[in-house]
Amino acid sequence: MDERTAAVDLAERVAQIARGLEIETVLIGAYALAVHHFVRGSSDIDLASSVNVQELYLLRRAATDAGYQTDWTSPEEGDPLGDVLRIWEREDEDGIPIDPVEVVNYLNPYTPQRTPAAQAIRNAIPLAEKPDLKYPRLSDLIALKLYSGGDDDASDVVKLIAANPDADLEEIRSVCKAYGFDRIDELIEKGRTQKPRRKG
Repeated sequence: MDERTAAVDLAERVAQIARGLEIETVLIGAYALAVHHFVRGSSDIDLASSVNVQELYLLRRAATDAGYQTDWTSPEEGDPLGDVLRIWEREDEDGIPIDPVEVVNYLNPYTPQRTPAAQAIRNAIPLAEKPDLKYPRLSDLIALKLYSGGDDDASDVVKLIAANPDADLEEIRSVCKAYGFDRIDELIEKGRTQKPRRKG
């Protein structure tokens, strides 16, 4: 089993454990981008959730009980995202986790902005080969990127639009503007004028 397959299998098991606790998740990170034809250099396979912190603690306990190692990162002041639970099963010789899965909680009680994560999870599409793993619609993935708010996220949005020339741009606009992401117009224009790099 190669490292990529092992990472996907771990993400699947984490999603299954979460669902057993009635916590729904959706793929984010490089794997979600690749599903929508944009392949970038990193290979992270992460999951988004939208739950209160007590539920995320229950997931950590369940993952530990299942034999996995975990750590926890709390949000810094001003961070739109909530807590991050990192889960892994293998380490290198220096004790550094190999291909961990991060469960990124998009519900931050200290951030007043409405999160698109609940909608992304509700609309998520099961992977054909691993139905316990679900990926977001393109419009929801773009909204999640804009909610995160980083420069790299905005760059990913432009590249996603370029990689999907047949995408429903009005749907993308509608979903993003419902959460106040008016900059989507500018990013769509950049994406439409950028040379497509569609892969997969």
